[in-house]
Amino acid sequence: MVTDCKLIFLTPPALERSAREQNLPAAHLAYRVGGGPHLFRANLPVAARGGILAMDCEGFDGRGEPSAFCQEVLRECSARGFQGVYCAFPDRPIPVLQRAVAELGEALQRRGWPLYVPESYGAASDHACVLIPTALSGGSLEQRLAEAAEQYGPSRLALRIERLAQDFLLPSPTGEGVPLSRPALAEQLEERGGSVFFSHELCAHYFTYMTKTDGAHFVLFDDAGSIRKKCQLGARMGISHAFIPYAQVDDLLPGLLE
Repeated sequence: MVTDCKLIFLTPPALERSAREQNLPAAHLAYRVGGGPHLFRANLPVAARGGILAMDCEGFDGRGEPSAFCQEVLRECSARGFQGVYCAFPDRPIPVLQRAVAELGEALQRRGWPLYVPESYGAASDHACVLIPTALSGGSLEQRLAEAAEQYGPSRLALRIERLAQDFLLPSPTGEGVPLSRPALAEQLEERGGSVFFSHELCAHYFTYMTKTDGAHFVLFDDAGSIRKKCQLGARMGISHAFIPYAQVDDLLPGLLE
């Protein structure tokens, strides 16, 4: 039985030292799928060892065969003591990366290491863990996780948490809001005072306000408490791991780690 959903911090090289000093579980976002495909690495500190290799594919042309690339990933994991791979790929799958996921999934499973992929890549490998986004603007997070658990099994799921801070003009047919900076959200919260509520369906805080120019607004946001609740919900659903960008929550660490 899963009793805890472990929070892992997606950490770029510039924040490696800070994360290491606080002994945070890290997914080292210092890698990229480049032409070939080949694995490219940013200037990762020598001391960055252990945790998970995290890579994106920004700028990848989608051409090539994956076998040599997969071997590069495995060698880097062995050299750095990484024990898993996180794929920060776009939701629209790229065929060569689907093949890489299939090959990596099998190779990592033999070593007992997890592979985390977006849901659009979930069918590429039965051995991969599927990342389920928690940043919803409508519906129910619990229902979303229940549906994913039924499709893949809870042991194959991980949460992909992003810190919400968005202002929606009502009505919002697209479900897309305007991102709020930390200072802008803090200013809004100071003005709204006690008019902040918690949505159990979205697992996030919210408040509403009116303006003379464009009418009703709905502001949805996270804090340390709502992020912890997402992890608690994941644990109740049998999900053991959650990922969040370190840069989004460096100011929330005391509340997240308590």
